[in-house]
Formats: sequence, structure tokens, C-alpha cells
Amino acid sequence: MENLMGLLRIHVHRGVNLAIRDVGCTSSDPYIVIKMGKQKLKTRVVNRSLNPEWNEDLTLSISDPKLPVHLFVYDKDTFSLDDKMGDAEFEIGPFVEALRMRLGNLPSGTIISKIQPDRQNCLAEESHIVWENGKLVQNLVLRLRNVESGEVELQLQWIDIPGSRGI
Repeated sequence: MENLMGLLRIHVHRGVNLAIRDVGCTSSDPYIVIKMGKQKLKTRVVNRSLNPEWNEDLTLSISDPKLPVHLFVYDKDTFSLDDKMGDAEFEIGPFVEALRMRLGNLPSGTIISKIQPDRQNCLAEESHIVWENGKLVQNLVLRLRNVESGEVELQLQWIDIPGSRGI
């Protein structure tokens, strides 16, 4: 990728209070698909859970930080198409701007930026961009759209690539 800036590691922590999609049951078999531009990543399926814990790292190559990151939750079905369980999206622009500050000497735990939930984002609560143990991280709790209930918890972390154009 000629315009590669770096990699964005998305730690997909867990889902909370996801919708029931399995007929005759009180659960679902959820998994997450993350898309940015032409990239598409997927978590494993967690069987029979409305509060799944994935604890998986997915990594996107970033060349255009203006593109939104789309997240889709599905219920895995064996004999039919997988059921939609909601979607969300988030911007990485504020995270990339914080990276450009070159924060190397700050004490661990320093809050760099706060992003409030509003009508333009899917945040369920305030999101902090934090300098933590020599790395910039952002914790996100995303409220799912187009579904009766559900949230997904993520953490973003930047990975510099030697030889990339960088931030």
C-alpha cells in the first residue's frame, strides 16, 4: 500500500445486551464484521450468548484516516442467512490527531482528548483518548443502530510501520 500511514489495532472486547435472534431460544450466536474502505475483518462466533466476550484483535491498514470504520453484528445461522443484530460506525480522525501530537514524555494515564456522545456518532458514553504505558489508546462503547438493544466495547491502538509515511 503506497500511502500506508500505519496500522490500527482494534481490540474487540465484548458485546452487551445484544438482541435475541435464535428462534425458540433466548440467545444468539454473535460475531462482528468490521469494514473500512475495501478492508473487511471478522471475529469468531460466540455461541449462545447475548453478552459475548471476544477479546480479539483485528488490524486495519490505514491510508485514509477520513474513512469511517463500520461495525456490523450478526447472528450465525446454519441453515439460513445470518441475521443482522445491529451496526455502528466511528471515526478515527480524533485518534489520528492525538497521534500527531507526539506525546512521548507524558505520564501514563494522561487523558489527551474526550469525545462526547451525540447525534453524529454511535458512542453510548464519553470516549477518552489516553496515553497509556507509552501508547495512545482509545476506549469506545458503541450503541448499535437498527436493532432493539446492544452495545459493543472496543479499544483502539496505533501501530507504526517502519518505512510507512507515518502520522
